Amino acid sequence: MTVLESPAGRAVPAVGGHGLVSVFVRLKLTLLRNGLRQSSGRRAVYIASLVVTLLFAAGQVVGLVALRGHAQAETLVVLLTAVVALGWAVMPLFFPGGDETLDPSRLVMLPLRPRPLTGALLVSSLVGIGPLFTLALALGSVIAVARGAAAVVAAVVAVPLTLLVCVALARSVATANVRLLTSRKGRDLALLSGLVIGVGIQFVSFGAQRLGRAGGLSALEPLADVVRWLPPASALGAVGSASEGAYGAAVGQVLLSVLALGFLVWLWQRSLSKLMTSPDGSTIAVADREAGSERSGLLALLPEGRTGAAMERGLRYIARDPKTKATWVAALAIGLIVPVLNAVQGSGSVYLACFAAGMLGMQMYNQFGQDTSAFWMVALSISSSRDAYVELRARALTLLLITLPYTVLVTSVTAAVLGDWASLPASMGVSFALLGAMLATGAMASALFPYSIPQEGAFKNVAPGQAGLAWISILGGMVASALLCAPVIGLTVWLHVADLRGWLWLLLPVGAVYGAFVGWLGLRLAAPRTAARLPEILAAVSKG
Repeated sequence: MTVLESPAGRAVPAVGGHGLVSVFVRLKLTLLRNGLRQSSGRRAVYIASLVVTLLFAAGQVVGLVALRGHAQAETLVVLLTAVVALGWAVMPLFFPGGDETLDPSRLVMLPLRPRPLTGALLVSSLVGIGPLFTLALALGSVIAVARGAAAVVAAVVAVPLTLLVCVALARSVATANVRLLTSRKGRDLALLSGLVIGVGIQFVSFGAQRLGRAGGLSALEPLADVVRWLPPASALGAVGSASEGAYGAAVGQVLLSVLALGFLVWLWQRSLSKLMTSPDGSTIAVADREAGSERSGLLALLPEGRTGAAMERGLRYIARDPKTKATWVAALAIGLIVPVLNAVQGSGSVYLACFAAGMLGMQMYNQFGQDTSAFWMVALSISSSRDAYVELRARALTLLLITLPYTVLVTSVTAAVLGDWASLPASMGVSFALLGAMLATGAMASALFPYSIPQEGAFKNVAPGQAGLAWISILGGMVASALLCAPVIGLTVWLHVADLRGWLWLLLPVGAVYGAFVGWLGLRLAAPRTAARLPEILAAVSKG
């Protein structure tokens, strides 16, 4: 037993291995309870998440139980478990701050050995919404495929084994990458999860439609035959094997999951030992060689004066700030995937390419909140409406520098996939008009409804108490943008209804000129309001 020295000088025995488990479980529950007491908003979000998870888990169990006796039940169960396990493996990389109570880097100064610490962390990791959902999946899965006494015995082992492998997988990945996840590159990786999730949803939708045309789950049987031998899906595969009388295969599949659990726990302990004994070199400062250097490359093409400086600042934010970078990359990817994938499936339209302009136009909203507390330096340089106009214009030009060629690219690719080149000029004109409208409404919303973007947390994009401002800014701006685009949209509809497709090319110059005018007018109207509201804007964006 290790002996610690209390602040009063009295010897205090350290907690043993078994007691450490209960200590960590109580610590997890206490920190969770205290966190929910911090604000009613956080408590409401947690309760809502818990209710939604319980309802979804209940529906999942009912659906799996309904599949009992179905020929493809085991195929679905095995693949679904593999997908959930993959989620457990990658989520720590995308949500490194999602479970701060189990961050091992907070325990490096305590006299704790890796082996008992691993056990305590593993048990305390079972407390949460994610484990509850996984447990419901495992229970519903074994009910769907278990037939016979041997299968029931295998199910009793498979359910906890599946849950433990998933949790150990997540914790071993998180511990092995904890230094990366707390560095700047790690924050970039976490924030880019929005891209992965958005892209993944589109490909899942595309795959589901293809699967339906391919004849259902029977097309996935060859894949399931491989996955049922991969842990933790092999644990549930053992239940199916036992149901079919293949007892040797069932034992082998269970042993594979047991070996995987042992390997993951060993890897976890090794990572903990390295984390708690080796120095942290990830925070060593590296001199920024670009600091103070003159513009080079494409930056040299920017105009001189305040406009060029503001544009360069915006471009550097996009390249270096994790949240700004993640937002831009996600918008670029999703803006391309949605129209192109729909075009590939034959259900799209060239006008769906306007979605790309809309995704990037949203980057104009809350311009000053993107600066966070550094906005005070910008505010000091704004003393008149003219200064505010130049600042807003530079930010709009930075956005256009990327958005204009991107809009042309997405529209052209969509038209090429559909083979509808006649609608290309019209779609591009509507996109330009929409982009100009969003620049106008975004500038106005930035002045009237600014809000802070917290730096901590991958998906904390609004400071507590400012969610209403964010909703008003974004949703109100989108509605206003749609109304501003009504003349161009109306002209487009009229040309199609009147069967005047030969005149659709006129929408390209009309949309470009109209978008430029609306954008310029919006910047002009937003400039005096920005200059007059500088103290309120500064207070709002610095709140987080």
